[in-house]
Amino acid sequence: MRFAADLQVAVALSGGMDSAVAGALLRQQDLRPHGVHLHLSDCAPPAGHLQALAQALGLPLTIVDLRQEFSLQVVDYFVAEYSRGRTPNPCVRCNAAIKFGRLWELLRAEGVIRLATGHYARLQAAADGTLGLFRALDRRKDQSYFLSRLPRELLASLTFPLGKLTKTEVRRRYQELGLPVNDHGAESVELCFIPQGNYQDFLQARRGPGTPGDLVDLQGRLLGRHRGLEYYTVGQRRGLGIPAREPYYVAEIRPETNQVVLGFKQEIGSPGLLAEDINWLITPPAGELEAQAVLRYRHPGVAARIIPLSPTAARVIFASPQAAVAPGQAVVFYDESDRVLGGGWIEERIK
Repeated sequence: MRFAADLQVAVALSGGMDSAVAGALLRQQDLRPHGVHLHLSDCAPPAGHLQALAQALGLPLTIVDLRQEFSLQVVDYFVAEYSRGRTPNPCVRCNAAIKFGRLWELLRAEGVIRLATGHYARLQAAADGTLGLFRALDRRKDQSYFLSRLPRELLASLTFPLGKLTKTEVRRRYQELGLPVNDHGAESVELCFIPQGNYQDFLQARRGPGTPGDLVDLQGRLLGRHRGLEYYTVGQRRGLGIPAREPYYVAEIRPETNQVVLGFKQEIGSPGLLAEDINWLITPPAGELEAQAVLRYRHPGVAARIIPLSPTAARVIFASPQAAVAPGQAVVFYDESDRVLGGGWIEERIK
């Protein structure tokens, strides 16, 4: 990667609408950003579309091949977590390790002092005067959950131009700019390295067919057989195939015994969880903290007490029992002002 000496701002261009509008907003501020596209997998948008988009934006474009790092840091993690009976979150992992990790290392080495992306999130001064990460104004599109593991010291080097815009406004600006449309794929997909969304087939291709095992209830009684642990996630209702007076849900996955544990809705609520490897975006609390805990993307959040067990581990007690507390997922803590306090990995649910 080689940037001109006066190009000190980079914008990550995915090829989609959001990052393109972010780049256009930076151009309007006379910041002369340099477009950077991360080549992470074979599902990348066509190079012709990327070049046309960058040209329309008036941005120089550099394509950075990080496929090897992405495979090791994200795809291998994704496969390994499912093999452990856990529910991975590859987007949270990718942001910390790749987009704001390895990419930032490369950019900084070239003299870049600021990185912008099309994420819907806000950076602003908090009540204590420090720089904080906050939810976007468009709560439906807010992506601060996925940014919870960024290093606190990195925040001052980041820019999120879309944080105060709605998706409708971004779409309107894209159309007003007359930017080229990508006819080769959707605006975004759930998993960028599995564009069709069938992660079970992807897992089987990587590690072979799953091993069938027992479906049991919370008392250990045999209910049936499962096709392989990778077909199930905690909280799942559909596709279980077990007739009962009311729907069953996946309550737990036990890789050590190759069992999937089912329970009725009123049985699977959990009073809390244990979180590990917490990344704090505030000064790590010395004592108990009250916050809103978000257990997965789109979870509405629940009032909770965070009880530190160490600088990077905590017991989280909910104000009301929560279903689908999935080990492996990210839990993110917010205060009443929508500031991200920090986030960690769910290690286990409290029963």
